Amino acid sequence: MISPIRPISVISRRRGRNTHAAVAGATLVALLVGGCSDFGGGSSATKSPGESPTSPRASPTSSAPGAVRGRSEVTTRSGPLGRYLVDGNGRTLYLFEADTSTRSTCTGDCAKQWPPMTAADASPSPGAGVTNSLLGTTDRADGTRQVTYNGHPLYYYADDEKPGDTKGEGSRAFGAAWYIVGPDGNRIEGGAGESPGGRTSPGTTPGPGATTSPPGGY
Repeated sequence: MISPIRPISVISRRRGRNTHAAVAGATLVALLVGGCSDFGGGSSATKSPGESPTSPRASPTSSAPGAVRGRSEVTTRSGPLGRYLVDGNGRTLYLFEADTSTRSTCTGDCAKQWPPMTAADASPSPGAGVTNSLLGTTDRADGTRQVTYNGHPLYYYADDEKPGDTKGEGSRAFGAAWYIVGPDGNRIEGGAGESPGGRTSPGTTPGPGATTSPPGGY
């Protein structure tokens, strides 16, 4: 027996209902998947306003000795031995008597115990009590530029723990004496002679007071 032919309008209405049902089902699945990703806690990163998820966060600025806003500042402070040179953070600066010119002779292990004061991509700047014309720089063997004052390469002492410490004064480490430096650019004597490590050298007696060497002398 031949089935009766259904009217075209009935077939179209049924197909329309099936299509709407399929679209509604797909929309529901999409909503469920989206909800899982929002509440899953790990698939999406929280972004601060104006921050892209791949942009690196700023790293802390290192505070290298003597670095002040990209410049190396030399200034002065007063202590028991008088007024002497320090960097912009108050750390004591020394000269090395083995340096007979602006060329540093302190390298290797010496430079670890007596780190040079280096200039950070600019000329050193003078602070209070410092004569600008006495400031300069010298090239070191490793390519860095060391700050000089009155022709003396300037150094720190690794065992100085805080601003104003002068534990390296009078040391004879690495074959010659180390002294703090006066605003006139000359050594200041008055501390007990010390051997490496801060121990007093045998037979060395502290001077009666702070004295400075003749102008221009090492």
